[in-house]
Amino acid sequence: MSDYTVGDLVAEFVAACGVRTAFGIVSVHNVPLLDAIGRRNAIRFVPARGETGGGHMADAYARVSGGLGVLITSTGPAAANAVPAIVEARFAGSPLLHITGQTATRFLGRDAGTVHDVPGQPEMLRATGKSCLRIHRAEEAFGVLMAAASCALSAPMGPVSVEIPIDVQRAPVERPSALDDLRLPVRPPVRPLAADLDDLAKRVCDVKRPMLWLGNGARGAGPAVRRLLDLGFGMVNSWRGRAIVPDDHPASLGAMHGSGVPRIEAFYDTVDLMIVAGSRLRGHETLDNQLRLPARRIHVDIDPCAAGRTYTSDMFVCGDTSLVLEGLADRLEKAGYRADPRLATDLATTRREAYEQYRATLGPYQSFPEQLRTAMPRDTIFVRDATVAGSTWGHRLVPLYGERDSVHSVGAAIGLGLPFGVGAALAAAQEGRKALALVGDGGFALAMSELWTAIQEKADLTIVVMNDGLYSQIAHIQDVVAGGRRFYDRLEQPDLMELAAVAGLPARRVRGADEFGEAVAEAISRTGPSLVEVDMHTIGPVPPAVIVTGVEKKA
Repeated sequence: MSDYTVGDLVAEFVAACGVRTAFGIVSVHNVPLLDAIGRRNAIRFVPARGETGGGHMADAYARVSGGLGVLITSTGPAAANAVPAIVEARFAGSPLLHITGQTATRFLGRDAGTVHDVPGQPEMLRATGKSCLRIHRAEEAFGVLMAAASCALSAPMGPVSVEIPIDVQRAPVERPSALDDLRLPVRPPVRPLAADLDDLAKRVCDVKRPMLWLGNGARGAGPAVRRLLDLGFGMVNSWRGRAIVPDDHPASLGAMHGSGVPRIEAFYDTVDLMIVAGSRLRGHETLDNQLRLPARRIHVDIDPCAAGRTYTSDMFVCGDTSLVLEGLADRLEKAGYRADPRLATDLATTRREAYEQYRATLGPYQSFPEQLRTAMPRDTIFVRDATVAGSTWGHRLVPLYGERDSVHSVGAAIGLGLPFGVGAALAAAQEGRKALALVGDGGFALAMSELWTAIQEKADLTIVVMNDGLYSQIAHIQDVVAGGRRFYDRLEQPDLMELAAVAGLPARRVRGADEFGEAVAEAISRTGPSLVEVDMHTIGPVPPAVIVTGVEKKA
């Protein structure tokens, strides 16, 4: 009988996929898997304090590393705890491989009351992720793992779960020789039709002031985008598509759009064509699809279902965004196309005025974006929870320079920032980079236990907590929709400086706006985790920026 088991196969397979760090919690229904990972000692396993936090760490690790994120959980309640992270990874299009245990095969589907058995677990995971597969027999383990990893990494990318019953994990199996030089059968990019590219180029040649809106699906299209910018195009990013071309490129509006930027809408009125490339045009960024975009629009996406999903378009081009934009650039360069040179001047003016208009709404926090950007090294990974600071000036006013420099809560849930920061920091450290997580006190409280994961793993992470003692975003919404009646929005929190002292964590409390940048710079210069608390009670309340049913109310 072979000493090589399915657990060994999983451990070797994950490493062969290029994964260097995995996350999760050891438990009764995954001991053989994690025993194999520990014995092989080929990858780092990070024991999170909860499956939700571990899943968010694996998600952020995937976004920053550009590879596969791996979460390993037990079955039943543990798999259920992973669901919030799976949901966020689905929102973000992150290639997450979730490997979960399962009850022994003789009990499957019987509702026999075995430990942790949830008969509907596959349906739960399938409903929230991209796919859910099960390994029924040892002999099919390699094929199922190949299919799962390939599905997660094939565009549009997303989270895939694999269930492995506990007896199958222990079962002996022949080692696949394909592991010696593993090649995942990831689906090739969808090539656009030449006729569609010809039509697209003709439409562009008929206009003078074209813009690109780049979303997550345009990652990797930077070289093609630069060619179009050289022809006079302007561009703007979605929040998930930050810095496909660095934000300091003169033809970029960065992420200056969405709520609070009326100057942008006025500029869009002068744009005669917008090409939306690989973006859903999410509601948070478009005032629930009421943001006034240019009247003529072309949508490019790998998913045919994207056509007309949010905004209508004059033309839909199905294909890999890089290939579409490369084909467009080829045709425009051959035709000698040049956009109106006044577009670049108008865009620069718009960006400057929109930035100042938006910054002026931040009250005592007007200087925070610039202070933060100055304090962070250029290649720092910038993580944002769905706190007011992250969702307003964090998204719009802090320029980013690399397409893997940004991690945020795409689904707008709170509590993700701290575990995101841990996963991002561990991925960044492999390239000698730093990470900073901007979180609110409410979100920090939701994930506070993962602070000890950061400490145990010595994550090179600066945690900035904006502390005002309430769910301020919800309070602002209550002001609009509930006549100013604020119920259940106040939070009792531990003293964060005392908490840091208990944890042995370097920490500093900021009581004045002008102290912020210095405190962040000091923290980020350290090795390992550190904490900066912004005392908003002394600095002042954050001005509200609330979107309710598509209508913004701003003080």
